[in-house]
Amino acid sequence: MMRGLDQTVPWRGHRALWRGLLATTMLTGASSALAQQVADNSTIETVVVTAEKRSEDLQKVALSIQALNTEKLEALHITDFNDFAKFLPSVSYKTEGPGTEQIYMRGVASGENANHSGPSPSVGMYLDEQPITTITGPLDVHIYDIARVESLAGPQGTLYGASSEAGTIRIITNKPDPSGFSASYDLEANTVAHGAEGYLAQGYVNVPVADNAAIRLVAWDEDDSGYIDNVYGTRTFPSSGITINNANLAKNNFNGVDTYGARAALQIDLNDNWTITPAIMAQDQKSNGIFGYDPNVGLLKVTHFYPDWTHDWWYQAALTIQGKISDFDVTYAGAYLHRFITSELDYSDYSFWYDTLFGYGKYITDNKGNLINPSQYILGLDRFQLESHELRIASPADDRLRFIAGLFYERQQHDIHQDYVINDLATSLSVPGWNQTIWLTQQQRVDRDYAAFGEVSFDITPQLTLTGGVRGFISDNDIVGFYGFGAGFSSSEGQATCFAPPITPASPCTDLDKGTHYTGETHKVNLSYKIDDDRMVYATYSTGFRPGGINRLGSLPPYTPDFLTNYEVGWKTTWLNDTLRFNGALYYDQWKNFQFSFLGPNGLTEIKNAGQASMKGLETDFNWLAQPGLAISGSASYTEAVLTENYCGTTDANGNPITNCADPQAPIGTQLPITSKYKGNITARDEFPFYGFMGHVQGSLVYQSSTWADLRTVEREILGRLPGYASADFSLGAAKDNYSFELFVQNAFDSQGNVNRYTECAIDVCGAQTYIVPIRPRLIGIRFSQSF
Repeated sequence: MMRGLDQTVPWRGHRALWRGLLATTMLTGASSALAQQVADNSTIETVVVTAEKRSEDLQKVALSIQALNTEKLEALHITDFNDFAKFLPSVSYKTEGPGTEQIYMRGVASGENANHSGPSPSVGMYLDEQPITTITGPLDVHIYDIARVESLAGPQGTLYGASSEAGTIRIITNKPDPSGFSASYDLEANTVAHGAEGYLAQGYVNVPVADNAAIRLVAWDEDDSGYIDNVYGTRTFPSSGITINNANLAKNNFNGVDTYGARAALQIDLNDNWTITPAIMAQDQKSNGIFGYDPNVGLLKVTHFYPDWTHDWWYQAALTIQGKISDFDVTYAGAYLHRFITSELDYSDYSFWYDTLFGYGKYITDNKGNLINPSQYILGLDRFQLESHELRIASPADDRLRFIAGLFYERQQHDIHQDYVINDLATSLSVPGWNQTIWLTQQQRVDRDYAAFGEVSFDITPQLTLTGGVRGFISDNDIVGFYGFGAGFSSSEGQATCFAPPITPASPCTDLDKGTHYTGETHKVNLSYKIDDDRMVYATYSTGFRPGGINRLGSLPPYTPDFLTNYEVGWKTTWLNDTLRFNGALYYDQWKNFQFSFLGPNGLTEIKNAGQASMKGLETDFNWLAQPGLAISGSASYTEAVLTENYCGTTDANGNPITNCADPQAPIGTQLPITSKYKGNITARDEFPFYGFMGHVQGSLVYQSSTWADLRTVEREILGRLPGYASADFSLGAAKDNYSFELFVQNAFDSQGNVNRYTECAIDVCGAQTYIVPIRPRLIGIRFSQSF
């Protein structure tokens, strides 16, 4: 007899209680068909991934990879990066608000400030086949109708290139399906603790337009309530005695976010061998306020004196062509991404603390010579263009000797405009051509990446496989334009140091024109052994690379590339008749001459190489079908990431780090920032028939230990340690026929976990006013879904 749902198990009482919670909403009779549906799900679902640019069973890929498929993403109510990152223990990040996430993996983190003149990211983000990591960070893609999110830990330099030094995250969309019509939509209402109400509406439709073609349309509209209050306050500047207030801007819940967008893809099977898939995706996101609070003002409260808002709009047009030439698979993947960010940010903290410590305000006057309110605010306009092309060929996957080889080209351009305004500033103190502008950044940065890559695998025996890979690259980084003060305010920065007429539009002249050029290669050697059909072990040696670049401050040398060397052993195992899967990896990484960026004098970003660090750790994940209908899954990591050389804060004339000093800014053994030593999560989901419905209850718990926000000893003591925290999510729902509804709560106990701590200018100047970015407070929501 099949093991029934009513069989006595240790947690039977809990399951009876969960079912009882559903009883008040379900009035129809029991269904034996639903019971059979649960019983039929007697093994764990196979997850197919394309991490190695082939479609493969995740359990057969000799790589540390986690994948969240469509069902998992929907069950966990994942709608953006912040939602899924907490379920990926190898991933850490910091953020100052939507669209500003800086992503790290396996502790390869120095705490970059993501400035437009800063280093490239160390983790690559892909949407399908195309990179979406712009110079300052990846797109904030809304997660809906997504086939899976793949997290590839460790250097992926062979197949994915320079921006994948420490790992790669791939968002794979559901593709058009010519075999039949399908559609679905979700409607959600929610409320946030300490905030107000929000909503989400999203849906897709898949329409066959011919036997060999289909179009898939997706759209979403999301309103997230704010939860941080801008409370009334005053500020008096010491040099002038001028007092300002924010009476016209004081507002509760002022950090709300509105996001809407759409995606369209067309798939045409030209014949049995060739398929073409053009796609376009666009998103418009408007966020108000800031997402950190000032503990001097109160929990989830700030006092800001000028408007804070960001408008992040982007679209990506992509084309994928897949086909066969003889027995070889050929793929072309190309894309063009345009991202446009406008913003207005309160920068009065800079003015106040520089006035308090250095008397900055006594130099700020109007045209009559009177001292004025020296507060600054920033008007920003950032325009990104990213173009990428990849052409690759792969031999049959079942050949004993098989290969993948390809060519890659990427060009990124970032047009940068930042206008630091002081109302009523004297014309003589302003940047020429920019009334009331104390500082102007008007630059263009272009990064180019050329690469050729290949991987070859050989089955030494049916169980033992050797894989080797190499990627040769050329990287170019150029930045040109103007940055600084007008000549009437400074004789050492800005207009006073110009050496050429203006190159970038609307700039007064040119004081920056630099470039770098690097060549090199990354490598990979992997040996995997299949113990049997259900168990595999592997060992990997691989390297990762991040290109160097230039410092816009002329007195500083360029920063050089940094390299990551990875040694890893891992396992992929299935047990108990395919009801338990347990995977994991042990690794040891060496990070050489890693790039470290920070705010120097006048809030100007400086990048210096910082010697060496090492990372060693363990990452595991499991999926267990405890019995039909009851699934338990989880993942965890242990990461020890420390300096193995002193960080002295200085380099030689060639940009190489000096590591022998009497008083290092961060000594040997210092824990690297951002990454928790321990991070983990566990989820239990019980599905069962109940009075004609398919009911479910689910609970998730995530935890991470404490972190630091900065590498340097003095600065991290100013900012304070980010304490460890745990948060829990729960959901309760039911489905029948083609509709379902669900009640859910995220961060159920309203944990005040810290994601980041930062200051609005150099930490040693503005450190008395530190902002803490919390995880979102408790959210309670109800969702209705229907599919066709």
